[in-house]
This record gives sequence, structure tokens and C-alpha cells, in this order.
Amino acid sequence: MEVITSTDNKKIKNLCKLKEKKYRDEENLFLVETKHLIEEANKCGLLLEVIILDGEDLDIDVLKTYVSLNVMKKLSFISNSKYIGVVKKYEPYNYNKRLLLLDNIQDPGNLGTIIRSASAFNIDTVVLGDNCVDLYNDKVIRASEGMLFQVDCMRKNLSRFIDELKVNNYLIIGTNVVNGINVSEFKYPDKFAIIIGNEGKGISDEIKTKIDKNIYIPMNKKTESLNASVAASIIMYEMSKMDYE
Repeated sequence: MEVITSTDNKKIKNLCKLKEKKYRDEENLFLVETKHLIEEANKCGLLLEVIILDGEDLDIDVLKTYVSLNVMKKLSFISNSKYIGVVKKYEPYNYNKRLLLLDNIQDPGNLGTIIRSASAFNIDTVVLGDNCVDLYNDKVIRASEGMLFQVDCMRKNLSRFIDELKVNNYLIIGTNVVNGINVSEFKYPDKFAIIIGNEGKGISDEIKTKIDKNIYIPMNKKTESLNASVAASIIMYEMSKMDYE
């Protein structure tokens, strides 16, 4: 069994480039770490190869490349990594009835958590605006806990996409405590899109003009606002109740 021991190896150099968004976009590939994430990618048929630390093994039917500890450290985002998966990107061609639109979400932890909650609470498709953090950022992938592979995610120009949704009779839902309806009392139609805005600035002015209805999360007066991923999770939970009642 051949083991790659040099960080100057051409293959290793090319894989290292995938740590940068530019090269992920060019190659349509990204890296994942931990056995769990690799297995989730494999279940979806997106795993192309696994890089394995010398002395370890993984019972998985894909191309395997074994590397020394110094090479693994070069490729890894986290400490004590034993496995890295090379995964092809997937973007769905279409969307379904329950959409979550993200307007300028910048924190990768927030995005990963939102995707995880979207899976838990029956959102069909998460749509990232052009101004959102990269879906394949390693922190996004880890925060999603593998749900990145369970929820359809696509990137769109939100303004144009909302216009398309309106033509197709989707209700566009924003968040506004002044003229909003209590989230626990809102009646969701068959087709809708909920918009979550930027962590600091909220929903952009251009997108606000396209909103049909607003909802809000009631809170005590000591708290001005919630973290974007927390707010999104509460809204999606309340939305999902209509399936359980």
C-alpha cells in the first residue's frame, strides 16, 4: 500500500486548494472531515474519494488514498483528523413548496445551524442569496452535522428569485415586530418562502419591498433580538406544527 508522505505531492497540493472558495467553485468539489460527514456524503452518492491517515482504515467503497500524519495535518481543518472526504457539489434543479430564503447570512456557524434546523422542521429547500457565506465553507459543513446532504440547497439572486416565486403563487414571508403576526398564530399557505435576514442588519431594503406578510417572535422587553439561526429555528419549528396538529 502506497502512502503519500510529502506535502509537495501534486495531488496533495491540488486537494489543499479546495480549502479556498475559488478552487471549490472551479472544480465543483469540496472537502469534508470526520467519519460521520464522509458516511453522509457517501449515502447521497456524492463521495468521490477518501483520504485516510496511515494506520487507519474505513469500510467504504470508494477510491482510498493513504497519507502520513504531516500530510493529513496539511489537508485538515481540525486537529486529530483521520479521514477527509473529497465530495462533489450538488445543486438541485428545482424547488418544492416550503422554502427558506437567506439574505446575506455571513456567519458560517449560523448557516450550518439553519440548515440543520431546516432538515428537522421539514423545509424543502434552503435558498442562499448571492451575498451569503459559502455553503461549502468547512465551518458551515461541520455546523450542519451532515444535514447539508439531507436538505436541498441552492444559490440564487434573491430579488429575481422572489419575483419568480410570486409568479408561481408563493407567499413571501418576512419578519417585522411592528406589522407582523405572532409566529405561533400564523396560518401558512400551501406554498411559501420565509426570509431570514443578515445577522446585524436584518432583511435588506430591496427584499423588504417584495414581502407579502410579516411574522414576529414574541419576546420580553429585555431582549432586543435573537441570533439569526435561533430565530430561524423557532420560526421553522412553529411552521412545522401544522404537520403535527
